[in-house]
Amino acid sequence: MRVHAALFAVAAIYAANYSIAKEVMPQYVGPYGLIILRVVTASIVFGLLARFVAKERIVGRADNIRSILCGICGIGLNQLLFFGGLNLTSPISASLIQTVSPIVVVLASVALLGERITLLRGLGIAVAGVGAALVILGRGPAGAAGDQVALGNLYILLNATFFGLYLVLAAPLMKKYHAFTVLARSFLVGAVIVIPFGWQQVQAPDYAHLPLRIWLDIAYMLFMLTIMAYLLNNWALKYASPALLGVYIYLQPILAVLIAVGLGRDQLTWARAGQGLLIFVGVWLVSQKPKTKTVIGEEVPLEPVQD
Repeated sequence: MRVHAALFAVAAIYAANYSIAKEVMPQYVGPYGLIILRVVTASIVFGLLARFVAKERIVGRADNIRSILCGICGIGLNQLLFFGGLNLTSPISASLIQTVSPIVVVLASVALLGERITLLRGLGIAVAGVGAALVILGRGPAGAAGDQVALGNLYILLNATFFGLYLVLAAPLMKKYHAFTVLARSFLVGAVIVIPFGWQQVQAPDYAHLPLRIWLDIAYMLFMLTIMAYLLNNWALKYASPALLGVYIYLQPILAVLIAVGLGRDQLTWARAGQGLLIFVGVWLVSQKPKTKTVIGEEVPLEPVQD
């Protein structure tokens, strides 16, 4: 029950962020200003945890290069594209497109780790690709600028792509080093990347006169989304199976839809429901791994859950 509670909390935290972030940006804080606040805070927190808890360093040229690439793909480009895209599109569209990340993991594993694509996985990639394309090309809520919505959806797709690459790049490091060590390096590299993009936006707001609810939204993104979600996720990974993790990954957009509609931040149409169904079916087909003989006593590795 504690594992289920932790995974549900993580899914809910991520799902609520789609609507909460839309309330803050761009009226009170620009999207890239929010990125600086989040990434710099995470860099400090995980840097302290790495120093006083993990107490280790990443060594070797290959591991250092890989950790830098993790920061570029998983933090820098990932965050810039996510918040930039969410600023232009709707919470429901963004949450649906985000579910293609597992497909990117499969494709990256084929290219970088030599895994093979089965006919079933190939079909899943095609189906999910059609669903994602329909979401990207579809218009947002009434009155939304079509070109901006399409661009925002494309940013979210690229965000999911870079996050999928990050998962493949980070997997070997996570097995070799403490998670805090890897995250501290990744967020440090990410901070160096995002600060030039958001420096003006983070200085622009009049923080002394921000409404209390906006401060609460920002605090949520800094501590719940960046720190608490990861800590719960990291603990649950010790006990949860890959199948269980997959269920909660797919739960995130469902919760995002309920929260967005409940808060009046977005509306669900039959067209978007059908597009989301195509993506879900495609991702489910891709997640069906070829059957292999299981050796008794052999430990099955867990797959990381998206942040």
